[in-house]
Amino acid sequence: MDASSTDAPAPAAPYGTPEIPRVAVRGEARLEVDPEIARIGITVVARGSDRRAALADLTRRNTAVLDLVKSYGEAVEKLETGAFSITPELAKRGKGEHVRSYHGKVYLIAELADFTALGELTTRVGDLEMTRVDGPWWKLRPQSPAHGEARRQAVLEAVQRAREYAGALGAQLSALVELADLGAEGGGYSMARSAPMAFAGSAELAKGAPALDLEPQRQTVYAQVNARFTMTPPVL
Repeated sequence: MDASSTDAPAPAAPYGTPEIPRVAVRGEARLEVDPEIARIGITVVARGSDRRAALADLTRRNTAVLDLVKSYGEAVEKLETGAFSITPELAKRGKGEHVRSYHGKVYLIAELADFTALGELTTRVGDLEMTRVDGPWWKLRPQSPAHGEARRQAVLEAVQRAREYAGALGAQLSALVELADLGAEGGGYSMARSAPMAFAGSAELAKGAPALDLEPQRQTVYAQVNARFTMTPPVL
C-alpha cells in the first residue's frame, strides 16, 4: 500500500462521533425599531379638450409640486418621477375616433428623513391644484445598524442554545463548525396612515389646512442563523 495514502487524514464525520459529538441549533432575533425614512407618492393630473392645453396645465402643476418639494432642501433625500402619461378619451357615442378629452398624469416619489417636515409637506402638496398624496410608507435604510444588531443577537441566541443543550448532557462546547445565515428581512415599506388625497376645490383646504401630525410606524427587523458546534463527550 502507498505510504502517502496511509498518512492522509480521515474525512470528518458529517454528524460527529461519540468522541467528538456535534450539536446543531437555530438562533433567531426580532427587533422593533423606529423608521429612518418616509416615502410619499404624489400624483398630478390635468384634463382638457385640447391636448396642448392639457399638457400645459400638467406641466405647470408638476412644476409647482417640484418647486415646493425642493424648497425643503436636505429634508428631502430623494425626489423622482415615477411615471408620466397623456391619454385621449374617446366619445362614447358617434362614429369614428372622436376624442372627447385628454387626461394627463405625472407620478412623483419623494423620500424624507425629517418627519417633522413630512407632516407639513404632505399638507401643502395636498393643497395644490389637482394633486393627490398617498402614504407615507416607512422604512429603514439598507445599511441601518438595526440589521447588524438583529444578526448579532441571532448569533448570541444560537450560542446560548447550543451551550444549554451541551450543559444538559454534562458537556461543554469546544468549537464552531458552521454558521449559516438564513437571511435577515425587515425594514421594507410599511403602509401607515395615509396622507389626505386632496384635489382643488376642497373647502377645508381652501382655508389653509394645518400640518399633519404623522406618527412613524415602528419597523420589524428579523434575523435567523443555523449554527453547528462540536462539544466534549457527554456524561451519560
